[in-house]
Amino acid sequence: MKKKLAKRMLIVLLLTGCLLCAACLLVNHLVVSQNREYIYPSGTSYDSLSLSDADCILVLGAGVREDGTPSHMLEDRILTGITLYEESGTKLLMSGDHGRADYNEVGCMKDYAIDRGVPSEDIFMDHAGFSTYDSLYRARDVFGAKKVIIVSQTYHLYRAVAIARSLGLEAVGVSADLRSYMGQPIREVREIAARVKDMAMTVFQPEPKYLGEPVSLTGSGDVTND
Repeated sequence: MKKKLAKRMLIVLLLTGCLLCAACLLVNHLVVSQNREYIYPSGTSYDSLSLSDADCILVLGAGVREDGTPSHMLEDRILTGITLYEESGTKLLMSGDHGRADYNEVGCMKDYAIDRGVPSEDIFMDHAGFSTYDSLYRARDVFGAKKVIIVSQTYHLYRAVAIARSLGLEAVGVSADLRSYMGQPIREVREIAARVKDMAMTVFQPEPKYLGEPVSLTGSGDVTND
């Protein structure tokens, strides 16, 4: 009797695992297939985008080295954002993790852009972009954006654009894939779970950890300096 019960439980667990895997794969398929049309390859000019009169170019944060310089992945996002800015004059919104005094993604991003000729007042910083979901939610509710051009690597853009559009934003993504990146297979695997998690977030739409006072993108980005 005990053996039969154990066998049944094992079958139930296996079936449950298979269903969960199938659900994850289905969510990932939908995120990619439904948002592919909104994602443009690296090197796409601003005038070639289907979205006109964007409120901002949202550059999503990534790792910063111990010496304060951007990782290759983050550097390529910043460079892509700068190119789109130079073609359009659309304000840059740098969104990333500045949850600790000794770690500042957005400060690194802004300094890098300023060093390459972008005026400080045209660069806004979202210091509480702790996740992709938070960055998009705050772009809408704190910075008042309705139309956004999102800059990140392609694998990440599917999720970012899906979140944005679920939050009611008009959004397209421009890829910052300017080179190959070490550890990319691991990121691709982690992204499967991240897509499932964030699609659940868009159903319930909880507020980010921090919101704060509104900041107008029509003013100077220097109001976000710390």
